Amino acid sequence: MGATGADPLIVKTLEFLGGMASAGGWRPESTLPEVAFAGRSNVGKSSLLNTLLRRRAAARVSKTPGRTREINFFRINSAFILVDLPGYGYARIAKERRAEWRPLIEGYLKSTANLRGLVLLLDARREPTEDDHAMLSFLAEAGTPVLVAITKMDKFGKDAGEERVKAIALALELDGDQVVPVSAHTGMGRDELATAVMELVSTPDEQVNREE
Repeated sequence: MGATGADPLIVKTLEFLGGMASAGGWRPESTLPEVAFAGRSNVGKSSLLNTLLRRRAAARVSKTPGRTREINFFRINSAFILVDLPGYGYARIAKERRAEWRPLIEGYLKSTANLRGLVLLLDARREPTEDDHAMLSFLAEAGTPVLVAITKMDKFGKDAGEERVKAIALALELDGDQVVPVSAHTGMGRDELATAVMELVSTPDEQVNREE
């Protein structure tokens, strides 16, 4: 999946619409397509979102992974909603608090008719966890299209990075076109990820095979 040369995602307007704090709680009313982002609490999601949107602080970068407990909604160019799901699986967070996030995330995924797909972030330096496998299984059962962004690729050289991506894709039984290697530090893969996100946004709702 290569970049085309032109920027596939030029953000002209970005509006923070608010946060959803509990399953079945408040969320913005919208008929726009939605693309969600999820990953472990220390995977670098906020930094990558800021790189994707070319904004320094669109998503707050916390020094304490796992602190964000709400689902945050951003309206991009009045064309689609970017949904930032709270990080999961951070070991230092109490089990009681982690248990609150599962119904929140699953409740959103099950109840959102306009969801076009989800971008799951995985740290290139880490082996996929039980939480990562569980998230992929849940999305497969729900019929939600999934793109996997492998973050922090700047920590590897070219050959080692390619081997790492292949190993993660194999471990998770992913197709090659589902995986995008990225780095918020260098900007690697930004345009490829933006292209994939815009392809999800443009997917007609009837083509999203989501279970009722």
